[in-house]
Amino acid sequence: MWYTLAASLLFLPFYLRSSLILLAVALGLAIFNQTLLPPGMIALSIIGIVALCCGMQKKTHAFSLPGEIILVFSAVALMLHMIPGFNNLIIVSGEQAGPESAPFTFYYNIDKALIPFLLLACLPTLLKRQAKPPANSLWWLILLMSMPLLLLLATLAGGIKVEPHLPDWLGSFMLANLFFVCLAEEALFRGYIQQRLSLLLGDKQALLIASLLFGLVHFSGGVLLVLFATLAGLIYGLAWLWSGRLWVAALVHFAFNMLHLLLFTYPFWQHIPT
Repeated sequence: MWYTLAASLLFLPFYLRSSLILLAVALGLAIFNQTLLPPGMIALSIIGIVALCCGMQKKTHAFSLPGEIILVFSAVALMLHMIPGFNNLIIVSGEQAGPESAPFTFYYNIDKALIPFLLLACLPTLLKRQAKPPANSLWWLILLMSMPLLLLLATLAGGIKVEPHLPDWLGSFMLANLFFVCLAEEALFRGYIQQRLSLLLGDKQALLIASLLFGLVHFSGGVLLVLFATLAGLIYGLAWLWSGRLWVAALVHFAFNMLHLLLFTYPFWQHIPT
């Protein structure tokens, strides 16, 4: 089921019909294995009807704005796991990536993975829009180099520590992080929020606001995490702005997370008193 869901997201920017067929198969399998329970089925049925009404209309109509509001709030609720009826599969529970890493838990999240489909229904340019590349292509190299530099800065601030490791659940983490985390978060914060704000306020203001909002959703990790998530959001936002492709931002986000996992304490340094 999870591989089918990942495949539907992989095909989404290129073959919409095939992507939707794979999504339907994945949801059917989720019902069969009780990953998707009746409350979630009811919620998705309602959200799906709204998405169809929004996505099938070529021109603006009376339901356009209310429908978009419903879909955006639904996407936020799915991201925060606020809608009942999703029995997400736990992959790792309370394990440590390394001896000085804090205990870590992650899931395969079917609810969060649905976010790109919802937002695409209300914003057709979610996955692809006009690129606004930098004047000099060397800025791309600077952008990519800023990722390890940001992680090293986090070590100086005491949030993480250099600790290379190769956990045995790496493959599952890569699947979950790319398709069910990075793509979903980039669809909301860059593909939708930053793009909508760009139309209203301009690219620079949109980049700053979307990055700050991305940082604020990490408030449970403390002020330091909010700060570094905001800075990371600037990196992802520039990747989206320069490329015009949601997948580019998602891959940059994924690369940052992989650098963090493989070379540093993950998700943060567990300070143990001596």
